Amino acid sequence: MVLHEHLDINEKGHLTIGGADTVELAKKHGTPLYVLDENVIRKQCRTYREAAIRCFGEDALPLYASKALCFTGIYKLAAEEGMGIDCVSGGELYTAKKAGFPAERIYFHGNNKTDRDISDAMDMGVGTFVVDNPDELSAVSAEAVRRGITQRILLRITPGIDPHTHRAVVTGNVDSKFGNAIVTGQAMDIVKKAIATDGVDLVGLHCHIGSQIFDIDPFADAAKIMTEFMARIKSECGYEIRELNLGGGLGVRYTEYDRDIDYAACIKDIAEVVSGLCEKNGIRMPRVILEPGRSLVAAAGITLYTVGGVKEIPGFKNYISVDGGMPDNPRYALYQSQYTALIANRANAPRDFRATLAGRCCESGDLLGENMEIQHAERGDTLAVLVTGAYNYSMASNYNRIPRPPVVMIRDGEDKVVVKRETYEDLTRNDIF
Repeated sequence: MVLHEHLDINEKGHLTIGGADTVELAKKHGTPLYVLDENVIRKQCRTYREAAIRCFGEDALPLYASKALCFTGIYKLAAEEGMGIDCVSGGELYTAKKAGFPAERIYFHGNNKTDRDISDAMDMGVGTFVVDNPDELSAVSAEAVRRGITQRILLRITPGIDPHTHRAVVTGNVDSKFGNAIVTGQAMDIVKKAIATDGVDLVGLHCHIGSQIFDIDPFADAAKIMTEFMARIKSECGYEIRELNLGGGLGVRYTEYDRDIDYAACIKDIAEVVSGLCEKNGIRMPRVILEPGRSLVAAAGITLYTVGGVKEIPGFKNYISVDGGMPDNPRYALYQSQYTALIANRANAPRDFRATLAGRCCESGDLLGENMEIQHAERGDTLAVLVTGAYNYSMASNYNRIPRPPVVMIRDGEDKVVVKRETYEDLTRNDIF
């Protein structure tokens, strides 16, 4: 096993994913190449869904986070596994529609839904809008009234929690672009406005405190704040909140220094906290929605590259250059995200070389990691970066006019292309002059 149980080393000394030889995958499909183990994604979906139902009741629903990894096939998989989904843009909604995902199980997020977004979502019959602010509430109401419908909504609430994660992925603190803060009184104001607004049915509240969290204490704190707020709504407004979306953010093991998380055990612990708090605050246990986020797909994915050159600068650092970089994985440039990398065709060799992984872009910040422990590399080697299933393909760009890689799915050792490699022709398809 290499970091996760679906990654291993075969008798040739090659890295395998889901039983497939990564060196052979690179030869067959070319590099850069995104590879996903379908069985791992399905297993994670079942872990969350079964734990949610067992701990919160039959109507509990985990949502697949579209922004982590979005293509039609992933929505088909999520539908087969009984998941809901959350979408944050018209493009994600369109992709879900193309995949035939049941619209009633879609939660439409985002802090700035355009009028077209709202109209398109209602055309699709999207089940629930997660409304971010008073202006959006008015816009959703106006469109619903115009259509003669009542739209289910949640209100995004900011609980004021600092989960001690990276600043760029904290979303639950007071001065966030997301939601309405309880401490400032804005949350209660929008609740009262929603109750009195035509065309909408306020079914619940939503909060999300951040990502890559390895401790359930911040979730317990958020649950306490949200259940107390629900009790205040019942007391002040005589209105009972029927649904609580607790968001997500449980961490993923990217390196050997990260902890493994028992996600089912975490859900059980959170359920006990919520149940106790509802009883303490004299409110009915709401339907609970969870957002597992990256933990459904991150570990399932790897990215394969071909080494172009190795540069050793005595007294400074070593570089290994690959044929991809920040266009296919911008997370190190954005967040200094840590990864595990190895030479896939010598995966059983000791990782006794320290190097910075450099991308091919004309940009000094085009790096995949610095001072990483890896095997000695040579031109033509296959290099694997592990745990890239989330926020890699979905954040990919065409910077330096580089085509985006394909996505290959592995199921029981067999590979299939689920997203084609872009071509140079694709890059110029929309150019009109």
